[in-house]
Amino acid sequence: MKTSQTLLPVKITLLGALMAGTLACGYSAKTMPAPAGTMPTVAQLAPASATAGGAAFTLTVNGTNFGSNAVANWNGTAQTSNTTLVSGNQLIVAVPAAAIATSGTVRVTVTNPGSPGTGLYGSGGTLAETSSPMDFTIN
Repeated sequence: MKTSQTLLPVKITLLGALMAGTLACGYSAKTMPAPAGTMPTVAQLAPASATAGGAAFTLTVNGTNFGSNAVANWNGTAQTSNTTLVSGNQLIVAVPAAAIATSGTVRVTVTNPGSPGTGLYGSGGTLAETSSPMDFTIN
């Protein structure tokens, strides 16, 4: 009986060390930030302006690196349902008359959405990238 009482502190110490080692060496998600996606650029808008109060029109956005899901943004608002990809260098955007009701300057950008990760712990995705803006004038 005396031997089991003497071994009790040793057993507690070993159990504590085993628990600490298990917790310290546990598995955890190894998250790394997603890498940058492809950066689109806007080189030209056609037409470059419209008359305030005018009718709806089609805006052609020419540039580079437009992804298959690229979206034009009108003053920061994604035109998801109004954007059509023509090629990796061209988008067309159906601009409603309400968007040109008053005069001013509109900033047009293009966003290539990010892609979700599919690897272990969600790795392998990319970040969304948005082009520098190009101004569209409403006279």
